[in-house]
Amino acid sequence: MTASTQHAARVAELVAQRRRFVCATVVRAQCPTSARPGDAAVVMPDGTIEGFVGGQCAEDSVRSTALDVLESGESTLLRVLPGDAEAFPESEGAVTVVNPCLSGGAIEVFLEPKLPTARLAIVGSTPIADALVALGTQLGFAAEIVDADGPMGDATAVIIASHGRGEEAAITSAVEAGVGFVGLVASAVRGTAVVESLGLDDAQREVVHSPVGVDLGARTAEEIALSILAAVVRAVRVDGLTAPIGDEAARPAAVIDPVCGMTVTVVADTPHLLHDGVDYWFCNPGCRVRHAEELGAA
Repeated sequence: MTASTQHAARVAELVAQRRRFVCATVVRAQCPTSARPGDAAVVMPDGTIEGFVGGQCAEDSVRSTALDVLESGESTLLRVLPGDAEAFPESEGAVTVVNPCLSGGAIEVFLEPKLPTARLAIVGSTPIADALVALGTQLGFAAEIVDADGPMGDATAVIIASHGRGEEAAITSAVEAGVGFVGLVASAVRGTAVVESLGLDDAQREVVHSPVGVDLGARTAEEIALSILAAVVRAVRVDGLTAPIGDEAARPAAVIDPVCGMTVTVVADTPHLLHDGVDYWFCNPGCRVRHAEELGAA
């Protein structure tokens, strides 16, 4: 299996698993450099890089910027230039990093965030639930019917359209999973009674919407589904609603290499030196050796 085939297979696997990651692809390489156009890797939220996008110094620049891209959700062209390179004009959608440890070459890497399709979990076996699945799928959601006590931890929004069946269990399950938008299809009177019976705290109560949906004067199941999805889309696009991250590892720490001044993301194989109780991390082993000599450390 070629490297490109392995990369494609890994990307497909991560997408199927609904994992967050960044695709990094070398689009330009100026010799001398170990990377070549077409070299590719995936960067995981914990900083792990699977694939090849250059040597250790270039790789750390890719890692750091990729983690920024994962947080912003916006694609970026990363330019990694050697320390003696001429100033490069800043441009929208691009980031330039000067790496004094490069051996004269330069690379450009396109960083594309891969985020799971927003999942819409719908509770109920009703015409409104069916309409939510149909219209939600057309809007690009991963919309599906789930059980009231089913898994909801990776859902962007949970809509309960069960007409009284399992509503309390579904709301409780969604709130405990950290879902940021929970909608209950019910009249104002009945919805308030259901929600108040659960004893939710203020933060939990804030994410539960009942009656749910934008007031469109909706009557049919399809119109009601449209009003609900309008509210969800607004929450995503305007309010920044996202799915709970769950047990995903936190972003690794970033430090400054004391020799070359580069920003270094600390991962398992980052060159490290402990001297007089102080930790130092480096972009490559050469910087570590140099600093150890300066400190008189082993």
